[in-house]
Amino acid sequence: MNKKKILVTGGTGYIGSHTVVELINQGFEVVIVDNLSNSTIDVLDGIEKITHVKPAFEKFDLCETDKVNGLFVKYPDIGAIIHFAAYKAVGESVAKPLMYYHNNILGLLNLLEVMVKNPDISLVFSSSCTVYGQPDKLPVGEDAPIKKANSPYGNTKQISEEIIQDTIHANKEIRAIALRYFNPIGAHASALIGELPIGVPQNLVPFITQQAIGLREQLSVFGNDYNTPDGSCIRDYIHVVDLAKAHVVAIKRLIENKNKSNFEIFNLGTGRGVSVLEMVNAFQKVTGIKLNYKIVGRRMGDVEKVWADTSFANKELGWKTEIGLEETLLSAWNWEKKIRNKQ
Repeated sequence: MNKKKILVTGGTGYIGSHTVVELINQGFEVVIVDNLSNSTIDVLDGIEKITHVKPAFEKFDLCETDKVNGLFVKYPDIGAIIHFAAYKAVGESVAKPLMYYHNNILGLLNLLEVMVKNPDISLVFSSSCTVYGQPDKLPVGEDAPIKKANSPYGNTKQISEEIIQDTIHANKEIRAIALRYFNPIGAHASALIGELPIGVPQNLVPFITQQAIGLREQLSVFGNDYNTPDGSCIRDYIHVVDLAKAHVVAIKRLIENKNKSNFEIFNLGTGRGVSVLEMVNAFQKVTGIKLNYKIVGRRMGDVEKVWADTSFANKELGWKTEIGLEETLLSAWNWEKKIRNKQ
């Protein structure tokens, strides 16, 4: 297999950093581009400690067209891109839609412009289950209709997939895979990298761990009147390392020309729905720590319940999740203790 360099945009971010580790462990050379808007440069040290390799790093914003073009001049042997770099908070996107449309769409456009000129560069795109909105049928499969997005964030993922499809339709040599993933949680078993949101966490598990360690006074559970067994929202929570491994499988599929069409889509999840209150109880059980949580009103942009039908990814990619919920929550807790120097 020709192991050209892999460009990982957003590679110091949460999912990006774990994917960089898995790529290096599989023998790939990695170039990271990140503007550090939601991560820190220290992540590179964590990656190096785990893999004993320090990947090439370039700090800039993908919306800077000249710098994107210059990157591919500097690294002419980039053979594939894994594109993570995007704003990703549902609630924030409702409050700041233009910021989300500008950042998430323009960065992708700049990468695709390069790919049109260099069609041998393939793309793995970080998409999201938000493209399904509230599905009519659960678990949701890749053939489910795309519904009107519940948030500008979700809409940027829908639009991005359409842009990739249209670009491939006009440029038949370009190949891409969109990975629609569900809710990544947890941290690397080494506790050297994990989820470190800047400011107030927008996702459930970092808020849980921050409340447990005393950084947050109270955990808000948004709504207990949904049509679910305990009234709280249901999601499909996947360990970030399982998710990272799927990206490596997807990259290999493109590099080895094993893709069956020029644009493929796969769901990445566990296939199991877990409610917010179930997550709270599972965390309390695995750590022995009682959380201070309060039921509050629903949050704008949230769908009621969604979990994945993963059978297509399991069969076609030969990939499936391996890490259970309790182990995943424990890894998130170990990471939280490590970064607060309480381990």
